[in-house]
Amino acid sequence: MLNYEKEGWEQSYRHIAGVDEVGRGCLFGDVVAAAVILPEGLIIDGVNDSKKLTAKKRDTLYEIIMEQALAVGVGYVDSTVIDEINIKQASRLAMKKAVESLEQIPDYMLIDAEKVDLPLPQRAIIKGDANSQSIAAASIIAKVTRDRLCEGLWEESYPDYGIAIHKGYATKLHREQITALGPTPMHRRSFIGRILAEQQTLF
Repeated sequence: MLNYEKEGWEQSYRHIAGVDEVGRGCLFGDVVAAAVILPEGLIIDGVNDSKKLTAKKRDTLYEIIMEQALAVGVGYVDSTVIDEINIKQASRLAMKKAVESLEQIPDYMLIDAEKVDLPLPQRAIIKGDANSQSIAAASIIAKVTRDRLCEGLWEESYPDYGIAIHKGYATKLHREQITALGPTPMHRRSFIGRILAEQQTLF
């Protein structure tokens, strides 16, 4: 999990930021990205692609990463912007915001299969969250941050939609609630048109 970081350190990069996002496939809510700079040589046992970890393990690692990282940044792009510029560009924008929010400016970035629109050396890595500790750490921070929004603020704002349960993804429950209740202001109109069209419902 440190091979890509070691290549960077060998090129004299000292502040390597791993960057990843979550929520790209959701019907509801923000896409959330995180950027994490870990100390050179640090190994955090158990860090992996957030999708491969239990919620309890993610929460535990979240606290460890927040404590031991040199810097952590988080970026958000809401559903209105997602509809305006499309999810790919919104994901890139969230990543850019995450990097820009870091207290320590990185000198190199490792990114999960994307490019960030910043004038910094960077490398896109396919399945980066499973092959780079820095990217995996970012995926954990982003996932836990978004899940906590789903379970807290967003659930409280829209208690009839089951946001805390499905986290905004296109589950059967979520699709049924959209059909029955209509979309909230936080639903991505560009994602849910087909669901509503199938029910001959207008929004």
